[in-house]
Amino acid sequence: MTEWWLWMYIAAMAGGVVLFARWRANPRGVPLSEYRVAIAIPLWSGSWYLVMALGGGRTEVAGHLLYWARYVDWVVTAPLLLVALTLTATHSLPGRCWGLMSALIGTTVVVIISGLAAELTSDANTRYTLYTVGVLAFLAVYGLIWGPLHAHVRRQPKEIVEVYREAALLLSALWVGYPLLWLIGPTGVGLIGSSTTSLLFVVLSILSKVGWSIVDLGRLRSLSDRGRLIVA
Repeated sequence: MTEWWLWMYIAAMAGGVVLFARWRANPRGVPLSEYRVAIAIPLWSGSWYLVMALGGGRTEVAGHLLYWARYVDWVVTAPLLLVALTLTATHSLPGRCWGLMSALIGTTVVVIISGLAAELTSDANTRYTLYTVGVLAFLAVYGLIWGPLHAHVRRQPKEIVEVYREAALLLSALWVGYPLLWLIGPTGVGLIGSSTTSLLFVVLSILSKVGWSIVDLGRLRSLSDRGRLIVA
């Protein structure tokens, strides 16, 4: 059953690549850089899930099965999602807030590396200490999204502000699922098994990658349809 869900994920990522490539051919005023990011996310993620579906990307560590390919996926796609969110936040501004974008990416990498390091240790105290570090970094990411990045958004037309708030709220809600699944899965307290955890990660990842990009790009494209999209 686990392998079936992995193939479903690969199909969803492939569908995302095709959809965003078609949208890129008719960008409707949305910068091509946003389409490139949207395409790169499912392309990279789907490739690593293909590795897992074929039996790779996993190893036995500390009494449980570690899907290390997930972390290789996340360490690239999570920053790319934040790049996409930052591009929306600065959509009609002359600058792209590279410093803030770098801070978001760096903090997100800390979150992911902390989760991986926690999975690699067999000592419970060390594991939960590393998990706590990751959660604190995770909260810092939220602080940047809803603090300084949100402040940049408010300099734009209200339609762009609405798009950003919807996209940021959706991403924030979906991303909460990752530390929760880590905690209740085999890596944490073990309330759910490895197969169930894999299934839930698949569903959550489809929603937070392809699903989120459809909402973000779709809303920007709809503004163009109404003649309200302003490109810097």
